[in-house]
Amino acid sequence: MKYQLIPALVLIASTVATAQMASHAPTNKSALPSTQMAAVQVSGKPVAKVNDTVLTDKDLLREMYAIFPYGKQHNGFPKAQEEQIRQGALQMIIFEELVYQEALRRKMSVPAAQVDRGAAAYRQQFESPDQFQQYMQTEMHGSQQEFRRQIERSMLIDQLLKQEVDGKAVVTLADVRAYYDKNPARFQLPESFTFQAISIVPPPNSTPEQIEGAGKRADAALKQAKGTHSYQDFGLLAEKISEDDYRVNMGDHKAVGTDKLPPQVLDAFKTMKAGDVSGLIQIETAYTIVRLNAHTPAHQRSFEEVKVDLRKELQQGKSEQLRMTFDKRLRAKAKIELV
Repeated sequence: MKYQLIPALVLIASTVATAQMASHAPTNKSALPSTQMAAVQVSGKPVAKVNDTVLTDKDLLREMYAIFPYGKQHNGFPKAQEEQIRQGALQMIIFEELVYQEALRRKMSVPAAQVDRGAAAYRQQFESPDQFQQYMQTEMHGSQQEFRRQIERSMLIDQLLKQEVDGKAVVTLADVRAYYDKNPARFQLPESFTFQAISIVPPPNSTPEQIEGAGKRADAALKQAKGTHSYQDFGLLAEKISEDDYRVNMGDHKAVGTDKLPPQVLDAFKTMKAGDVSGLIQIETAYTIVRLNAHTPAHQRSFEEVKVDLRKELQQGKSEQLRMTFDKRLRAKAKIELV
């Protein structure tokens, strides 16, 4: 059992970056300074061939930065996630090229006036004319024709995806209601407690003297905590004296389910009402003081509560499924080589 709380049972949450589908639409964030490009050793070498079109490591890097924008700030990617990001970006640039080629095969087109508007809007994203000119030189080799071709390419991809994905991914309110009625367990919220905490934690492998010192600090902290009369008062005290990571957020643990709470804390909550401050709660050699802010019994979320977010979720899931299906169809009739 893992507990989300406290001193002796501190959980270190590791964040794992997940590659997301990045947009093919042009943006000046795609214009990579040459220093960044050099730092990751981009040379323009091929990484894939889609029918007769060669995709390069420059295309790949641009998409990697679209998936993981923080890479630009740090001039690289976390080693643990770099390969995952690279593979996600590679699949995306191949997919975009397949969509573009399919749009050309269908003889789809974009009116010149629309391309003009797209080019003007894109240009407005740059901070200055000089920045745009730098982009033109580094990315478009100074060619206005190539610049317009890229704008048109993005628009054709958009146009076809609207036909094959967006236009078919509509989820009606009736669809949402049907899903809600068929999956009641998903909308059942467990009992939870919203609270703040002040924790006093002796160092690992503490000596008896250090444990005794923690006890004295905890007694002093309790006296101060009992003197607080609001969320703000308790939170400011937590920021000042608490010894756990939650102190930076006024000691606020937000809503925590009963299955994530240490038994000692749960027992204390059973005798408290909103606004109460507990006595000292000892968990192994550590101490905590909690302020109960709210107790939420287990309950079913209503359809009205969930319908907006649920509709977005179902529509996104449908879009992703349609995109995957479309990708498979395009790949089935294409020749794709990874270099």
